[in-house]
Amino acid sequence: MRDDRPPLNKGEIMLFNSEERFSDSPLVERIWRAESERAGDFLSVAASHWEMVVSRYQGQTTVTVRGPETKPTLMHVTLVDAEWFGIIFKHGTVLPYLPVGALVDADVDLPDASSQSFWLNGSAWEFPHYENADIFVNRLVRRGLLVRDPVVESVLRGEARDLSPRSIQRHFLRATGLTHGSIRQIERARQATMLLQGGSSILEVVEHTGYADQAHLTRSLKRFIGKTPTQIIQKTEPQQLSLLFKTEPFW
Repeated sequence: MRDDRPPLNKGEIMLFNSEERFSDSPLVERIWRAESERAGDFLSVAASHWEMVVSRYQGQTTVTVRGPETKPTLMHVTLVDAEWFGIIFKHGTVLPYLPVGALVDADVDLPDASSQSFWLNGSAWEFPHYENADIFVNRLVRRGLLVRDPVVESVLRGEARDLSPRSIQRHFLRATGLTHGSIRQIERARQATMLLQGGSSILEVVEHTGYADQAHLTRSLKRFIGKTPTQIIQKTEPQQLSLLFKTEPFW
């Protein structure tokens, strides 16, 4: 599916002034950045991708690898004028020395090497930023620190593989930390949320995303987004959710 949005989206929403863009790398789903403008509640919704996040606050910089999230988490933002920049990697992209399976619903901070760099797999790397993210990713690929599992990529495109279902499941667990079914459920819930936020009715969303009925949609959104369809439409607090973006529909 082609994403008809412009390549750069900007908006000042609730707690954050934020923007996102596409990447030149075939291993990257999105690149984003945000700056906090006030304290308040924020809902981090389920996400099936892992990401690398650079945080800056009061002169301190931290690089964090965050795994997939299988459930929503209510967070209270206390840092004002903090900056974040993130690289969200496509399904099947792997950082071999740091298995994503150990990071599901978790994260790890990478150690600092200096005030300008951090340690990654025994080498010092200069902190990347929003503008040079693609260069940074390409360097990781050239050094063999980022690879992609072709089985996961092929299955998500709907292509047949000459592998047993059990073997395919092993590829998914190793490369994404999640089962194929879990990824499908999370992505469908995220897509449904975007449609509701965009003005679609509950019944339209049920039909478009393939839920059995409204009750099925409601259970899914409560599990993965932390809100019912009605709460999303009515924009109940906390109104701001973590980054949502259109992906290929593979549910």
